[in-house]
Amino acid sequence: MPRLLADPPVSPARSGARGVPRSARLVDLPVSVDRGLRVPLSAQLAGRLRLAMRDGTLKPGERLPSTRALSVQLGVSRTVVTEAYQQLYAEGWLEGRHGSGTYVADLALPAPPASCGGTGYGTAAPGGAEPPRPGDAGAGVPATSRGRIRSGGETVDLRPGQPWVRDYDEAAWRRAWRRAAELPPGDDPDPYGLPRLRQALAGHLRRVRGIAVGPENIMVTRGTGNGLDLVAAAFLRPGGRAGVEDPGYDKAGNIFAARGAGIVPCPVDDDGVLVDGLPEDLGVLYTTPAHQYPLGGRLPVPRRERLLAWARRSGALVVEDDYDAEFRYDVAPLPALYGLDPARVILLGTMSKSLSPDVGVGWLVAVPELLDTVARTRRALSDRTGGPAQQAVAVLLERGDLDRHLRRMRLEYARRRAAIVAALGPRVTGGTAGLHVMVGLPEHEVGPLVEAARARGVLLETTARYHRGPVRRPGIVLGYGSASLSQVRRAVAVLAELLEPVRPSARPGDGPGRVRACGVTGLRGDGPTG
Repeated sequence: MPRLLADPPVSPARSGARGVPRSARLVDLPVSVDRGLRVPLSAQLAGRLRLAMRDGTLKPGERLPSTRALSVQLGVSRTVVTEAYQQLYAEGWLEGRHGSGTYVADLALPAPPASCGGTGYGTAAPGGAEPPRPGDAGAGVPATSRGRIRSGGETVDLRPGQPWVRDYDEAAWRRAWRRAAELPPGDDPDPYGLPRLRQALAGHLRRVRGIAVGPENIMVTRGTGNGLDLVAAAFLRPGGRAGVEDPGYDKAGNIFAARGAGIVPCPVDDDGVLVDGLPEDLGVLYTTPAHQYPLGGRLPVPRRERLLAWARRSGALVVEDDYDAEFRYDVAPLPALYGLDPARVILLGTMSKSLSPDVGVGWLVAVPELLDTVARTRRALSDRTGGPAQQAVAVLLERGDLDRHLRRMRLEYARRRAAIVAALGPRVTGGTAGLHVMVGLPEHEVGPLVEAARARGVLLETTARYHRGPVRRPGIVLGYGSASLSQVRRAVAVLAELLEPVRPSARPGDGPGRVRACGVTGLRGDGPTG
């Protein structure tokens, strides 16, 4: 079942309030604070809790007292305890579960073997090594968590494409589907989608993306893939030419090819698609300007304007996948291409990353003339979006549940992104938005690194699958949507060890797509949509 997420996240092994395992029972904390010291009380408390977790006094999975209970026990304000918990949560020592409590994270793992075979990667530090100094590759990661990840078969998956769907606001989720179930089933699905949801989506797009549209501009789809297929069916003829970013979202080319189009790879750089040199005979161009997939760049406004000038001159239709636009870090949003020239752009979006891939609801935004053409094609294909799912999403939007969820997840993904940047530093690019970053590498180093990481229990994705020809931008794509904060910290500590002897690959410039470690703090740390 798809799930509405809730902050704070927790390992799926955690149980709820009922039937908690012995290790998750409430702990009577043997800690105190001293008002006579110059160290702030919250820092004292965080330090003593950290020491208790490091020496095993507090064990993984144990539940800590509530902030209110601990403040009474210590005779301090609740703010002191809250600040201490928040600091330890940001560092990965604690995990939380909506409606259940605060738990000690599972950080104590065995040390890795001395080597990883003949790859040349990874002479690991011993498991009991001294905690890293600030600025070290493993800074902020407890010494006991560094080294081998796999313990009892556990593997950390850092491949991109999936959001965090392991915990959810059960009340909001059940309420939405209960309301949807109270409505009778429809007998003639509207190809445009339910008016109620279209109205709610118009408000959502105004709040989240600053796009001024009404329900007359919106069609409800089953996701980005469905919307892209409808555009291809409506506007491409067999033998027509469709442009896709290279490297880029591989499924876009597959969809166009399935509709009989000739695929034209269009090169990208650190900022996005290269406009100069685009063919004049393209019927459709697919692009991800908010967070290019997989390199992660944001298309600058001047290049957006040149792209739209090219579309007007050539007569091409630009399909804008607003991938990852909901999740931005340290940067202001750039205007959507659709907002700059609605007559030449169709905008696609989905709930896949913001909520769950299982929901199966997305949207297609266009001027009414283009939207009517897509609707006629859709009716001819008997294509539709399920009514109950539309009703449930409408409830989540109307009650503000989705907005609250997005605010929570921006903070949570920012923490995971910050952990990656802190560990890997200037190697990381493309982290201003979304749920993935990239690490460029010499091509001959990519395969051995992926295998060495797999042997240590970390799954990685390379950029090779996103190229339609020779690999021009070799490296790895790190997704942090489906791994917990503590898992991300442990995995990138391993990755930092493996990367230490590897020189970064040369890049043309150091543009806005690059994330600099010095610009990230502990609480500001990120495949296209389904």
